[in-house]
Amino acid sequence: MARVRMEDEEKIQNWEEADLVMKEIAELELRKEELENQMNQKISDIKLEYSDKAEPIQKRIKQLSKDLKRFVTLNRIDIKGKSKKLNFGQVGFRKSTRLTIPSKIKNKIIEMLEKRGMSDCIIVKKKVNRDVLKSYPDDVIVGLGATKKITDTFWYETDREKITS
Repeated sequence: MARVRMEDEEKIQNWEEADLVMKEIAELELRKEELENQMNQKISDIKLEYSDKAEPIQKRIKQLSKDLKRFVTLNRIDIKGKSKKLNFGQVGFRKSTRLTIPSKIKNKIIEMLEKRGMSDCIIVKKKVNRDVLKSYPDDVIVGLGATKKITDTFWYETDREKITS
């Protein structure tokens, strides 16, 4: 189970009470997990039932879409402009352009774009590396306008194996 952070409250008076609280939390975690498993099983059953009912509908939609595409492609000359409005919708063709850059020559293309002065074709993403910055002295961090906050946060981790055995 993941560690959990908690806010301070003074209701537990001694270590024995603390241990009993840990036991109760572990038992509740197990019950919650059991409920989540039941919920996930029901969701899974509903999805399976849906997919069984929806499969023939999806196949029919796919076939009708293929038939419609074939018909419209063969009769494209009847379309004035980019689309044709019908009673129950519209059909048409949209021109799209796709540029393919093989990953093995991507860096070479970037170099050539830089040499040709085509920097507008290059995306440069800059962001602060927080892990490195927090290793600098506090006066440097403050000088940049950032702040570093160090907290000592409580956590707990239950031992649920002892509950189940």
